Amino acid sequence: MRRREAPLSRRASGVLLHVTSLPDGRLGRQACEFVDWLVEAGQSWWQVLPLNPPDAFGSPYTSSSAFAGWRGLLAEPDAPVSAAEIRKFRAQHAYWAGDWERYAGPGAIADQVRFDREWGALRTYAAEHGVHLIGDVPIYVAEDSAETAAHPDLFSRDLVAGAAPDVSHPEGQLWGQPVYDWRAMRREDYRWWIERFRRTIELVDVARVDHFRGFVAYWAIPRGATSPLEGCWHRGPGAALFEAVEGELGHLPLIAEDLGLITPAVDRLRRELGLLGMRIVGRGFVKRHRHRHAVTAHVEDAVVYTGTHDHPTLAGWLASASAQDIALVERDLAAAGIEDDDPVWALVRLALSSRARIAVLPMQDVLGLGDEARMNHPGTVGNGNWQWRLEPGQLSAGLAARLRDATAESRRLSPVAPRLLATA
Repeated sequence: MRRREAPLSRRASGVLLHVTSLPDGRLGRQACEFVDWLVEAGQSWWQVLPLNPPDAFGSPYTSSSAFAGWRGLLAEPDAPVSAAEIRKFRAQHAYWAGDWERYAGPGAIADQVRFDREWGALRTYAAEHGVHLIGDVPIYVAEDSAETAAHPDLFSRDLVAGAAPDVSHPEGQLWGQPVYDWRAMRREDYRWWIERFRRTIELVDVARVDHFRGFVAYWAIPRGATSPLEGCWHRGPGAALFEAVEGELGHLPLIAEDLGLITPAVDRLRRELGLLGMRIVGRGFVKRHRHRHAVTAHVEDAVVYTGTHDHPTLAGWLASASAQDIALVERDLAAAGIEDDDPVWALVRLALSSRARIAVLPMQDVLGLGDEARMNHPGTVGNGNWQWRLEPGQLSAGLAARLRDATAESRRLSPVAPRLLATA
């Protein structure tokens, strides 16, 4: 399918829902039905989590491949694949297909043909209905991955990834994935990253780049250390990486995940590259984050979320919010002129009212679900992470109408939806 420019310059909105959170957790009919529901709800965007194979705990952010699609998403995992299709796929993806086949074994390329076939059908269907797809690019890969096996020289032997201590995590975070050897990456003119972004834009219209601040400076911890406090800051590649990518692929439509400890240098790089940043409404009710995340402080070149896969749901947060937190909520709702008997939907409408160009709402918040529906608790394994799914029938016409009304109120309604509905 010919790649179409996604309208990042237009005020619009969408929904965050990973494919695994569809009722059957797969591509195919229910994925297309979700597109239909988005159209009915007046939405322009569908954001998913990484499409790569997840780790043993279900996390797609620690994957065995930065390039391969996950077989577990296939609606028809045993569909026939011809030898000609396999040869064509190997030729078109020569940089990484052989590495993945050696890592994953017989049948690996046939699965990638099936994945591209099913994902391509969904992307075409979405485009025909005015819905654009936002993907996700994790910054790191798993230590046991096709990439570390095929390109060991591109990864540090001595350091692993983590996060620096901050107010939220005073002990820091030990993630454990191998960090990149940026000098080695530079010596090969960032070819690995060029090919990674090439693969990304084959699959989605826009990509969220995880842990963007790590391209300026990243926290790395000596391999074998037990405490993140043993780590220190290391310089990232900065603009050089993105300039190399743009030199070969052109300007890419990207969203910079600029959350966490953000310095002026991180903001400067994002602006220089012309990327949208991120703002989280829930963080706007924490005093130390209000200067950046309060709705009145939002910038126009951003994507606003009520929360991400790593945050509590709005209903979950409200259930444990302090009186001081609620006072800030009430103040911001009053300033925006929003009155709603449903506190979750009041905050949904507050997010939609933001100056930020794009608004994305996790499906759990659209449904008003509590923390039993939370997608992930960072720093934990198990704990119900990555397991939440929609129940059949939850996506009602009434819910679509409610979201459509709020979207129209905030001047984000899809220009395609009225025409499609009129001819339905």
